[in-house]
Amino acid sequence: MSKTVLVVDDSPSVRQVVSMVLKASGHKVTEAGNGIEGLEKLQGNKFNLIVCDVNMPEMDGLTFVEHARQLESCKFTPILMLTTETKDEMRERAKAMGVRAWLVKPFQPQVLLSAIAKLA
Repeated sequence: MSKTVLVVDDSPSVRQVVSMVLKASGHKVTEAGNGIEGLEKLQGNKFNLIVCDVNMPEMDGLTFVEHARQLESCKFTPILMLTTETKDEMRERAKAMGVRAWLVKPFQPQVLLSAIAKLA
């Protein structure tokens, strides 16, 4: 089933790879280069899922999640963090904020698709 996914990552190459994997599986993808752009994309749009990096300039992923959860349209939107971050305390903080999944880069496309199928 096709999902509408927001991909928030400061790396153009990561956004491109994630988008290609998702589009090849029939999903619709919108991209943002940091948390501020991500919040702008959320305005007036409804997404089935958000895939977000943690470490980004302008606004990091956890700050983005904090702001996104304040929006009525995103209170219950599943969020998957796709990051190089491996610290347990960071994962626990994200989980407490409502992040539903955590994948570490580099990722296998099938693992990403499997996680998305379970979340959205």
